[in-house]
Amino acid sequence: MAYKVIPWYKKKHVSQVKSDYAYHHTKHAVKQHTERKSSFISVSQVQAQAEEAMTEPAYVIPVFRQRTAEETEEYQRVATNVGKGLSVIQEELHRMRMATKAQVESLEIEREVKGMMTRRLDLLDEIPKMPDFLLALRSHAVWEKTPVKLFCTVEGNPRPIVKWYKGGVPVNPLNVPGKYKIESKYGVHSLIISRCMVSDTAEYSAVATNPHGTATSKAMVTVRRPAGAGESSQLGLVPHLTDIHPSKLEVSLLDRFRVSFGVEGSSISLVCTMVVVPDLPNVPPYAQWYRDDKLLKPSKLAEMAVSGSAARLTLPHLAKDDEGLYTLRIFTKDGTAEHSAYLFVSDATPFAAGAPGAPMSVKAYDINSDYVLVAWKPPNTVNEAPISGYFVDRCEAGSDTWVQCNDAPVKVCKYPVHGLSVGHSYHFRVRAVNSAGISRPSRKSDKVTALDAAESERLQVIKIDGKSDIVIKDDDLEGYVTIPGEPTDVHASEVFKSYVVLSWKPPSPRGRAPPWYVIEKCLAGTGAWQRINTAVKLHSPRYPVFDLQDGQKYQFRVYSVNVYGSSEASAPSEPIQKVDGDGIELPVGVPSAPGKVAATRNTKSSVFVQWEAPKHLKNLVGYYIDGRVVGSKEWFPCNNKPFKHTRFVVHGLIPGESYVFRVQAVNIFGLSDESQESSPISVEPALGKGAEYATPSAPYGITMLSSDGSSITLAWRSPKHCGGSKVNAYYVDERDADSLVWKEVNLTGVKDRICTVDNLTEGTFYEFRVQAGNMAGVGLPSAPSLPMKCEAWTMEQPGPAYDLSFSEVRSHSLVILWKAPVYSGASAVSGYFVDMAKKGSSEFVTLNQEAVTHRYLQVTGLEEGETYVFKVRAVNANGVGRASQLSEPVCARALPGTHEIVAGVDEETGDIFLSLEACEICETSKFVWSKNYKPIGDCPRVAVTAKGRTSRLTFTNPDKDDLGKYSVVVTDTDGVSASHTLTEDALNTMLELSYAIRHPIVPLKHGLNYEVLEKGHVRFWLQAVKLSPSVSYRFIVNNKEVTSGEGHKMSHDVATGIIQMTVDNFTRASEGTYTVQIHDGKAKVQSSLVLVGDVFKVALKEAEFQRKEHIRKQGPHFSEYLYFTVTEHCTVMLACKVANVKKETTFHWYKEEDEIVPDTPPNVMSGACALPIPLFSRKDQGVYKAVLSDDRGKDTSVLDISGQVFDDIINAIAQIAGASASELVLQCTPEGIRLQCYMNYYTEEMKTVWKHKESKISSSEKMRIGGTAEMAWMQICDPSDKEKGHYSIEISDGVKTHTRTFDLSGQAYTDAYEEYLRLKAAAFAEKNRGRVVGGLPDVVTIMEEKSLSLTCTVWGEPTPEVTWFKNEQEVISTEHAKLTFDGSKFASLVIDRVTPEDSGKYSINVRNKYGGEFVEITVSVYKHGEQIPEHKLGQPKMATPVATSVPPKSPAPPSKTPTPTPSKAHTPAPSVKSPTPASTPVPKSPTPTPKSPTPKSPTPKSPTPSRGIKSPTPPRFMKSPTPPRK
Repeated sequence: MAYKVIPWYKKKHVSQVKSDYAYHHTKHAVKQHTERKSSFISVSQVQAQAEEAMTEPAYVIPVFRQRTAEETEEYQRVATNVGKGLSVIQEELHRMRMATKAQVESLEIEREVKGMMTRRLDLLDEIPKMPDFLLALRSHAVWEKTPVKLFCTVEGNPRPIVKWYKGGVPVNPLNVPGKYKIESKYGVHSLIISRCMVSDTAEYSAVATNPHGTATSKAMVTVRRPAGAGESSQLGLVPHLTDIHPSKLEVSLLDRFRVSFGVEGSSISLVCTMVVVPDLPNVPPYAQWYRDDKLLKPSKLAEMAVSGSAARLTLPHLAKDDEGLYTLRIFTKDGTAEHSAYLFVSDATPFAAGAPGAPMSVKAYDINSDYVLVAWKPPNTVNEAPISGYFVDRCEAGSDTWVQCNDAPVKVCKYPVHGLSVGHSYHFRVRAVNSAGISRPSRKSDKVTALDAAESERLQVIKIDGKSDIVIKDDDLEGYVTIPGEPTDVHASEVFKSYVVLSWKPPSPRGRAPPWYVIEKCLAGTGAWQRINTAVKLHSPRYPVFDLQDGQKYQFRVYSVNVYGSSEASAPSEPIQKVDGDGIELPVGVPSAPGKVAATRNTKSSVFVQWEAPKHLKNLVGYYIDGRVVGSKEWFPCNNKPFKHTRFVVHGLIPGESYVFRVQAVNIFGLSDESQESSPISVEPALGKGAEYATPSAPYGITMLSSDGSSITLAWRSPKHCGGSKVNAYYVDERDADSLVWKEVNLTGVKDRICTVDNLTEGTFYEFRVQAGNMAGVGLPSAPSLPMKCEAWTMEQPGPAYDLSFSEVRSHSLVILWKAPVYSGASAVSGYFVDMAKKGSSEFVTLNQEAVTHRYLQVTGLEEGETYVFKVRAVNANGVGRASQLSEPVCARALPGTHEIVAGVDEETGDIFLSLEACEICETSKFVWSKNYKPIGDCPRVAVTAKGRTSRLTFTNPDKDDLGKYSVVVTDTDGVSASHTLTEDALNTMLELSYAIRHPIVPLKHGLNYEVLEKGHVRFWLQAVKLSPSVSYRFIVNNKEVTSGEGHKMSHDVATGIIQMTVDNFTRASEGTYTVQIHDGKAKVQSSLVLVGDVFKVALKEAEFQRKEHIRKQGPHFSEYLYFTVTEHCTVMLACKVANVKKETTFHWYKEEDEIVPDTPPNVMSGACALPIPLFSRKDQGVYKAVLSDDRGKDTSVLDISGQVFDDIINAIAQIAGASASELVLQCTPEGIRLQCYMNYYTEEMKTVWKHKESKISSSEKMRIGGTAEMAWMQICDPSDKEKGHYSIEISDGVKTHTRTFDLSGQAYTDAYEEYLRLKAAAFAEKNRGRVVGGLPDVVTIMEEKSLSLTCTVWGEPTPEVTWFKNEQEVISTEHAKLTFDGSKFASLVIDRVTPEDSGKYSINVRNKYGGEFVEITVSVYKHGEQIPEHKLGQPKMATPVATSVPPKSPAPPSKTPTPTPSKAHTPAPSVKSPTPASTPVPKSPTPTPKSPTPKSPTPKSPTPSRGIKSPTPPRFMKSPTPPRK
């Protein structure tokens, strides 16, 4: 019998004692998850097996059968030999038995020792022991930026909990990610500070705690900075640390970049934070970025940065080329750490509405010396018009000037660009075109250099001895070749409907001279060759041909040409036909539509879409996926860059919303037809998306609510993740605090988060844990609760409230809710206090000064983005009870897209409702409505319905009992909730609206009104907001219904809602009340209009006027009555417009019934007539009339130019004249100093004000105001120093005031005053000089022997001297010629008995000290009987004034303004030997002519006047020097 002894250490059993608590807890938790009950192999069974192995059975001698003698002898002989061998075997067997026995005894002893040790450990575990450090902390001194590790070993029963402190402050690794790392393995507790700084110098302590006491171990950490190192010193001072390779670092990724969304032209950064151990500044982790599994390199479009805390990828100028799956790969000690997320880039706003998006992925292929093939990917068109083509642009590298390459849009996503310059570098871009406009340009391509690709093939490299390289050109091997050979292999490399690209092989031999190519074409089979590149010199073996006709086949051949000549023609190509719309000769086109599309759930904001590939791929580029909200007609793009696979995750969807999807395939020809739409799918998280989401996460926050000495009531918080389905059960386990074995409390799950655990031992500490279950199974257990002592509560105050939750969390407020304590104390709970503190703070503030009786509180005044914690204390008559467990931290920030409850009235039914649209929802979500935060449940007063993301609470019979605060919570979300207070005023308003809806009326935009039409018809109308085609109505006039017929026309328009009735003959009998009654379905309305009294008279008068107007317009009439305009030259124009005229129609102007005949007869056929009134003034006031007539009738238009009309005309003139007014001009006169303002026109009716030092000037003897048609003036008579100062003129047009100024002070006044004195003296001299007043003829004819008497009157002050001359010789008084001067007034020359010798020129010179005058007389003496001689007519009497010059006191300075040329000035005839010099006469008028240019020659200060003209000083009695009108 064989025995097999198995050592005890090889047997399968489970030890009940483990050296490490964490290890045992984890293993035991896994076993409890898979199997709630566990069995163990007992020690007695092991001992029974050992005893069986040691048992030795007895030996039995066999019984032999009877034998013969021979057999016996043979048996004895054999037995003797066998006996010898048997004895040997028996000895060996005995030896083996003894060895086995010794081994078994040894094993038994060892097992007994092991058992004793186990019992000792169990005994030790049962002995309470306070914490004790077996290995204490040790102080460290380290360099800056190096790691340090503090560790210790502690024992105790129960196992102590170790916490770390820095300077007495708890160390929290979460506050500084990556800074601290706390570990606890195999009883060794450690604190790792990854990168020390000087500020980390402090005393660190480890505090071990269990129920029996506390122990502390302390150590000092000193961080030193190398000598001379600043804050930015690197670890190069620690040489042995710089040799670490990046791949040897330990890297843990923390915050990872998520799915991101960007827009073309913007920027975005993808950041992933990490913890690196050790964190060395000069040895950052080795990181790589990938897009769609292609390694990215740093560039201007992709900026990368990595440090010990984060890896960052920045895309500064987003384009759709950047869309894709981005992967960060970091090489670590254990391999690689990776993270991936998708980046979506949407189209920027197009330049023109409806224009397509920009193309993408522009690249250049088949690069030659003057030819490049550009290709790109088409954009997605969802709601835009289809793309009709593309424009390709090029730009030389280093330039910003883009040149369009193609004149007409190309329809495929390829285009051959030729005509490039050899050796030049280019960028390319593409723009898409549709019926709405041109897209934004694509991102430019990489730089491309135009080089001959065949040049490198003509070089051969030969190695000599494996070292030297010899480069040989094909030119050297071909010999001396001048004319190149012919090209070969002419074919079409690209064939599209828009163009064909010809390709061929270069000639061989080519020759040393660079060749170019000539191409010819012909219709296939005709042989009629025609050159096609006459103006283009080709250097590349490629050429695009664009002008081929559809349906025709062509052949091509090519010549090689250089400076020496041309080669023979190449062999003709095969017949080439351009692709037509049906794809003849080359089956191309867009792919077929993708197959079946299926959408499945992924996350709460994404959907997984799959589809079948098209049956005909046709060089597929990728797919575009479009989405649409169910119920909407608008599609939106899910991706903006073609996706290559047949599956795609659509992100950025609205949680709870339902969508359908479709797919299009893409190639260079465009987009395929859309696939069939997928089935609608609601955006919800997928059940079982990873093991951690299949079952609920662990509950937490176990708290004790009460205890009676034999039981404990517990409560806990819901799992943070429900796993995709509703939590429907909780399981509770309990154990002694000193034991490691958990016991089930409830075999059947409890649905509420509260449970009472019975059959407990009073005075014992217990720990509890809870597991949650859903339809996917039971989740992981919670962490053990703190030890709870089972002892009866006897305090008089209430126990803690529990189940603190939050609702309606907003930026500055929230509502906290809780449940009443299980233990109420000695009296009933009467209220609650709520305390609040910021997270991390221990300073709580009581929010309510008086206890609230309800179990909720609205908290206001929160800081947006701040995190808070709360606790609640119940109150009874005996005092304030225990505080509740701290709430979960809550951040004061509303969920994105949060909506509030809306109160409204249903437009169809009139029901009053409260409605909420949830910003997110999942499949298991429910809307829980409450009134005053008490669940409503099934209540006959309200009805709750839900559809999609919207829930509605409808009141069945609303009244005052329904007033209150209503709230709703959406379960299984991140806290979606809202509330609304229904007030009495709001309810009354909605009740009124509800009544209006349930008892509808037809709403009116406009009530019944009337309108007078042409011909005197009157239209009665009203407009409703909305009418249906089944509307009916009737009109009632004076309580009598009117029907449509003769004299009345009724109609309505459903589109505009207008109902109208037209009365053709509106007379005095039409006075009364008009009513219209409307019925439209259930709705009705009535509107009335009362036309009586004055209101009716106004309507009747208007109707009669329109009737007359209609009659008037049957003949010639004024389409616009008389009105006035003013031209830029200030001419007033009376204008009108006429209509319905003919050639025979006459037009006449009248003023005050007197006809006006204008210089230009009016032309009625032009449609407009005008009467100019130049130099308009008050004399032009009156009634003007225009009469238009012919055989069909007459029409009259009247304009009364007086009153306001006259004022309006004057203001219009003033507006133009004021704008044209010149600056004030200074002009001196003998009477004083004059300021003049020239303008287009001036009249005294204009509102003109002169001011001196801001004081208004009135016309007086001192200050005279006047003007002419061309200017306004103000004259200062006899000026003095008082008149110095600032002068201005203000011309007002009723709206604006035009001001011109002049500063008459200083030198300007001095010069003007001196000029005035000079002119005044000259005028005085002119007035008092000697002159001939009258009496002398110009010509005297006398017969001889007669007496001649020349007598004249002279004047002068003082009395002038008179001298007579004959032929320039002075006449002496004689008997023959007597001179007399009587009374100093009459001078005479009497010649007695004249003779022919007395004929001649006589003259008289009258003068005094101020000057004089010289007058000539021609005397002719004829004999008796002779004919009287005739003298020339029109020869004037020449009177030359002479005067003594009166010099001014001082020479007058030249005027600052140009001296104008005087008008109507005559130059005097020169004196004949005048004994006195000519004086400077005074002009008649100082008015200058602005249009006359100033002469270049010097102009005297006073212009030269004509002789004998009086002074221009106006008479004092004249008010204004305004000249008379012509």
